[in-house]
Amino acid sequence: MSITVVGSVAYDAVKTPFGERERMLGGAATYFALAASFFDQVHVVGRVGDDFGDDDLSVLATRGTDVADVERVPGGKTFFWAGEYGWDLNSRETLDTQLNVFEDFRPTLSAASRDCDVLFLANIQPELQLNVLEQCRNPKFVALDSMNLWIDIARDALIDVIRRVDCVVLNDAELRQLTERPSIVGAARAVIEMGPSSVVAKLGEYGAALITAEEFFALPAFPLETVVDPTGAGDTFAGAFVGFIARQLERSEREPVLRQAMAYGTALASYSVEEFGTERVERLTAGEVDSRVEDLRRITQFEHVAVPLEIS
Repeated sequence: MSITVVGSVAYDAVKTPFGERERMLGGAATYFALAASFFDQVHVVGRVGDDFGDDDLSVLATRGTDVADVERVPGGKTFFWAGEYGWDLNSRETLDTQLNVFEDFRPTLSAASRDCDVLFLANIQPELQLNVLEQCRNPKFVALDSMNLWIDIARDALIDVIRRVDCVVLNDAELRQLTERPSIVGAARAVIEMGPSSVVAKLGEYGAALITAEEFFALPAFPLETVVDPTGAGDTFAGAFVGFIARQLERSEREPVLRQAMAYGTALASYSVEEFGTERVERLTAGEVDSRVEDLRRITQFEHVAVPLEIS
């Protein structure tokens, strides 16, 4: 099996109450690939400038990720984003956004990327997402991420893509905005009526929820005493979630796979926020991932003991 991800490869400048980095590797495709590469072969499709360092390209290629479709533009500058987080780390202020070579990004997939079994359409213009989907030959599972901007200015195009994917990954505010439904479950079910079979609602520090036409499943975020930098946590979650599904594509029962994928997504995302940017996930081991998934299983498990509720 193989996974193709199409999205941003970037440099970020981030300041949190626990420190700052003036220039660190970032981008949705980067975080996704670092997580998904634990599970399967990943092909990254993206665009960078000639300021993008070889060391950073080596990080992107961690665990055998194919970076042949990362286009380097001579004389161009890599997409750059700068932001600052408040004390609760749920609110952030964007200080600078420079699209640079990403502004006229038009993904062209190699044969290897087109032949993927699983496709993840990271947060780019819906028209580009549809173009990528049409380039791929016959993916067995397609997931999509988006953002409030595209819901505002490209809603119809976004819905066109949503109708053609298997899973939509959005945060709670985006789901409400897209569907104009106040309830997360109601909003997710409205998205499912558009065509996807499942929706993942990212809930930040409160975890994530999986909604299908018949089922609801949720996990809390893994409890951490120290969170340093939440940048890329959602894309890391998506990478592990989709990566696990790719690894289990041949299983006939989809519901248990989706639930287990949620656990791996939660575990990988929890490691991501422990340090700045990609620093922690770069050196993460499979044993550490499995250990945290087991810890998550332990802390979320309980036994139902029936007790009399009437007061005599």
